Amino acid sequence: MYIFICEDSLDGIFTGVYDAWASRYGHQNVALLAHEPENYMLFCEYVRVRTDFSKSEKVARTLRRRLGEETYGELCQAALAQENSRAGKYAMNKADAIYKTIVLALSMKDGSKVLQCLGEPYVSRTFRLSRSMGNEAHHLLGFLRFCELENGILFARISPKNHVLAFLGEHFADRLPEENFMIYDDVHHQAALHPSGKGFFLTDTQGLDLEKLKCLSPQEAEYQNLWKGFLGSIAVEARENRKLQSKNLPKRFWKNMVEHEAGLL
Repeated sequence: MYIFICEDSLDGIFTGVYDAWASRYGHQNVALLAHEPENYMLFCEYVRVRTDFSKSEKVARTLRRRLGEETYGELCQAALAQENSRAGKYAMNKADAIYKTIVLALSMKDGSKVLQCLGEPYVSRTFRLSRSMGNEAHHLLGFLRFCELENGILFARISPKNHVLAFLGEHFADRLPEENFMIYDDVHHQAALHPSGKGFFLTDTQGLDLEKLKCLSPQEAEYQNLWKGFLGSIAVEARENRKLQSKNLPKRFWKNMVEHEAGLL
């Protein structure tokens, strides 16, 4: 068995898919791993994969052409999802599930329907990962809060389980094309930056001065106070339902919302 160890990122996993396929060892003799193994197995050869953006792009083009944009997007979501510890110790790892799903898809007459083959454990795993990432990104489209810093940049802070920045960056770059904005992921220590009139890009946040991100513009501070006052005035204490509130708005999103500072969450 040959085990290819790749970086836990979209480009890393797609590079691993490219190298594993190109190795010609046979799909049944190959596995992908997006992290260092906890225990090395006997009679296995470990191959470390260096992320190569040109190889990743070749895989992406093939998947778009053969499977369609929708299925390609779902595979990307699965690759960006965080491994779920609750899936169980013996659950198939993310990278290998995606690799085997791609192999199956490219062997089908209509590969766009591969995620309907939920009887296959690796397809089911890929589907659940994609759904987890997609659900969180969808939530954050509604729960993310921008504020204006004193330098005029729109800033938002998130604490996601999955790597959702690429999805959020694309969404808000399309809707706020003339704004300078930054979305900071304080869990994965990355940020999506968008200069006015240009595309967004992702960057790591080593050396980021977090104190400067607390310096709001005078207008922003005023609007936040008005918003808190409005929420407080429409709240009906007798109708308070914390259980329903937590169901509709998960608690892990609260700390990055103005409503939480107002004591309404």
